Amino acid sequence: MAYTRDYYSELDSTLNWFQTVRRTTEELCRPLQDEDYLLSVTQDTSPPKWHLAHTTWFFEHFILKRLDRKYEPYRSEFSLLFNSYYRRVGLFIEKDKRNVLSRPSTKEIYQYRRVITNRVVDKLHTLTEKAFSEIFDAFELGIHHEQQHQELLLMDIKRNFYENPLKPKFTGEHTVSVYQTMERSWHNIPSGLSQIGVSKKSTDFAFDNEMDVHNQWIESCMLSSHLVSNDEYASFIEQGGYDNSLLWHADGWELKKRENWSAPLYWERDGNKWWVYTLSGMIPLDLTTPVSHVSFYEASAFAKWKGARLPTEFEWETAAKAEQIEGSFLEDRQYGPNPPQNDHHQFSQIHGTLWEWTLSAYLPYPRYEKYQRGLGEYNERFMVNQFVMRGGSCNTPKTHYRPTYRNFYYPHMRWQFGGIRLARDLV
Repeated sequence: MAYTRDYYSELDSTLNWFQTVRRTTEELCRPLQDEDYLLSVTQDTSPPKWHLAHTTWFFEHFILKRLDRKYEPYRSEFSLLFNSYYRRVGLFIEKDKRNVLSRPSTKEIYQYRRVITNRVVDKLHTLTEKAFSEIFDAFELGIHHEQQHQELLLMDIKRNFYENPLKPKFTGEHTVSVYQTMERSWHNIPSGLSQIGVSKKSTDFAFDNEMDVHNQWIESCMLSSHLVSNDEYASFIEQGGYDNSLLWHADGWELKKRENWSAPLYWERDGNKWWVYTLSGMIPLDLTTPVSHVSFYEASAFAKWKGARLPTEFEWETAAKAEQIEGSFLEDRQYGPNPPQNDHHQFSQIHGTLWEWTLSAYLPYPRYEKYQRGLGEYNERFMVNQFVMRGGSCNTPKTHYRPTYRNFYYPHMRWQFGGIRLARDLV
């Protein structure tokens, strides 16, 4: 068949993006030593080498195998080792066993990545326009899936390094800003119907959990112009926020006692001074920076202490439409939140910087349809007992982000780059 110029352009553009994303993942691992690749210190984290291999297996299984029924895998055992949780695909090792995989070696994992990347590029170059269109959605999903793992890599590396008494540095020096008070204001979200989500007819990428676009009634409320700062959160600690059971959900209170929480993850007190672990090592706590690495339970307790609450995801999405998508993302290579700047219309740092906890349970939207062709487990299986986070973070790729993006975590989790924006009801 005859190929159109637009087809060649779209194919080249997509393959260039694919290769760029693949290189970025490997560049993020460049500061690691050989021993670091196998580290996984909690049940939430995975070793860096597993991330490198799993994102590769995804393209091998869902693209190459789908395009060629006679496809011979790089190594047949890799499906068992690097399948994450797709039960329809086959068996997989449990997450807490991923750190036993001293073999295959990291060197072989990188070789695996090179081979599969080249196979994908070569294979897609042979496709007709019709065949490319049939595989495009899965291929695009695979690219965004790898971008998700880029943020997970940094989350896991930080959590892994923190357990080391040496508190290793992953990246260069972190500069601490001069303390200055940022004036907070409150902005009204008026009552009315708000369009939420992405239309199934949209040609822009979105995950299945962002569809379908629908009307959501919002009662008039106020959202804070700024994220909660370390300074504010330190006051919460000093005034007994972690000792007042009336501020906490029952499950959160029991967890706090059991885990002996007295501050956000990565905070350490030295006398009267707070220090915090970053990917640049231990540094003095920057009071102007938004507080991060708090659980839903901590965020909710703080909000109650302030006489406020967390926003719903629908209030958040409505507010986020007022701001341009400018902020701190992975491409800036900051790897941690920065103090706010006076560069916003109403809501500072609502895009990028930190994922923001919401009050909304992670549930399907009206007319939700899960992915097909073996990918139905991608999001649907997690739609219970978790809360939605919105806004992206300093380690979310900007090319992967959109205001409708719904991230989700269990309420006890805090190793993700998550912060707090307050909301208030209008009486």
